[in-house]
Amino acid sequence: MIELLEQKIQNAINPIELLDIQNESHMHSGPAQNSHFKLVIVSDHFKGVMPVKRHQMIYEILKEELAGEIHALAIHPFTIDQWAKKQTVPVSPNCAGKNI
Repeated sequence: MIELLEQKIQNAINPIELLDIQNESHMHSGPAQNSHFKLVIVSDHFKGVMPVKRHQMIYEILKEELAGEIHALAIHPFTIDQWAKKQTVPVSPNCAGKNI
């Protein structure tokens, strides 16, 4: 699933400085293997684009996967300048009912 997501995003957004997709399904309260992901993407494709529009762009690219197997997707889109200043993303919380 990660390879599919990477391919679809790279085909739609270019150039990409950083693309990191993590499978966080193990943090789900029930049985899940390919349903929860964290996406960090750094690209100047996002220059001048408001955060909500960046998310909408990713939702559109991955609409088939989001309508199917993917239950949760944490999206962290940055421009190169924003990433240079931040270089971190929030830790994803466990799904409700998950005790680690």
